[in-house]
Amino acid sequence: MSAKKLPRVLCVDDEIRSLETLERTLDEEFEVLLASSAAEAMQWLEKEEVDVLLCDQRMPDETGVAFLTRVRELWPQTARLILSGYTESEDIIRGLNEAGIFQYLTKPWHPEQLLLAVRNASQLVSLQKENTQLATEVKMTGPQLENQLDAKKQLLKQRFSFAEIIRSETSPLNGLCDQLARLAPYDIPVLITGPSGSGKELFARALHYNSLRAEAPFVVENCGALPDETLASELFGHRRGAFTGAVSDHSGLFEQADGGSIFLDEIGDTSPAFQVMLLRVLQEQEIRRMGESRKRPINVRIIAATNRDLEEEVRQGRFREDLYYRLAGVSLELPGLAHRPQDIPLLAEHFLELACQAYGRETRGFNGQVMELLQAYPWPGNVRELQHEINRLLVLSETEELEAHLLSQKILRSHPQLEPSGLQPLLDHPGSLKERIELLEQQLLKESLIRNRWNKSRAANELGLSRVGLRAKLERYGLESPA
Repeated sequence: MSAKKLPRVLCVDDEIRSLETLERTLDEEFEVLLASSAAEAMQWLEKEEVDVLLCDQRMPDETGVAFLTRVRELWPQTARLILSGYTESEDIIRGLNEAGIFQYLTKPWHPEQLLLAVRNASQLVSLQKENTQLATEVKMTGPQLENQLDAKKQLLKQRFSFAEIIRSETSPLNGLCDQLARLAPYDIPVLITGPSGSGKELFARALHYNSLRAEAPFVVENCGALPDETLASELFGHRRGAFTGAVSDHSGLFEQADGGSIFLDEIGDTSPAFQVMLLRVLQEQEIRRMGESRKRPINVRIIAATNRDLEEEVRQGRFREDLYYRLAGVSLELPGLAHRPQDIPLLAEHFLELACQAYGRETRGFNGQVMELLQAYPWPGNVRELQHEINRLLVLSETEELEAHLLSQKILRSHPQLEPSGLQPLLDHPGSLKERIELLEQQLLKESLIRNRWNKSRAANELGLSRVGLRAKLERYGLESPA
């Protein structure tokens, strides 16, 4: 199987350690190029096609916004993201407008947040390339390609149908999917609650593509990632000159979603001031761009999501009660992965198939111990964390089967009592005291080795043995490292 070409990301930062950290975070999913200055980055751009450009804001030779503004003129197809330890609103707004940045990330950044942002930017570039190609082909071949485009739309609807959401026959998601399927045709606002990484956006997309608005746009905004002024500009738009950096008129996402749906993620993280602005829009069904007196009618379905308990936020006075009831026409709670372990085998197999396609790898699958460990772990990062773990497991594996000792330490440590393969439970063993003690020693040795990924030095240190002593015991019991 030929390896699929990875999206290419160029990271620009004058701090070498920061570049090294970015590379470690991204290199499993992307081809990563590094540049310590804007000049060096320009050299990469002139000789390589770059999908995503991730740039620090404060560099000695040129600010990130200034550099990305030049990049926008020369390579407009490249998605541009900026990193900064500062959150001046003027810099953010200038970046959104002059440099056309996809997202503004603050330092210190979280690996999961960074990966998600770069992944989304890469997917946007891929979709833009596909749309450009489709538009060109449609102009050249007319109705034939229009039919193909319609077929692609039908595939999109099928992909996000409730039947395609991966779950077992006994999954708690089954009732939730039935409820959403009944809600989909009606223009009732829906609030989806649940922990981070549990798939709230997936369910929002399914709701849209199963509704009567499926042919119209579906747009997404993370309301917890931007300050009020920038968020208002993104959602409601602005007029040229409305504020410093507003160099052109900008239509907001409410306008862009006309006739379709808008997904307001992390709505519980918005400020009281912004909640007032949003409430007015929902009440009046019209928006007014920043710096403009003209009101524009909107026709969108609102789907909101949060990992907070909004009812408790209302009781504590941190979220407006009137806005809550505007958003929660119907409120549905999405369970975390810890509450649906029966879904983990199906999800793991699905993510493994995707990873094999992405990385050009083949495998016979998981051994039994891996699945037992995956189902025992509580998954605080939910479905997103599971997918990253499967990607990691495949990339690290050197055998046809994916072995337990390659799992992350946090997963191995969460189940220290897992019985080693091939050993009978200690209490049921009919042998003598000496045989039981030897069996217990074997079990402790195996568990320590699994936790330490068969690193004998770390296992010996954990067990209070010398490396020579550990080796002797392994030879005595015939415990060998997996191939």
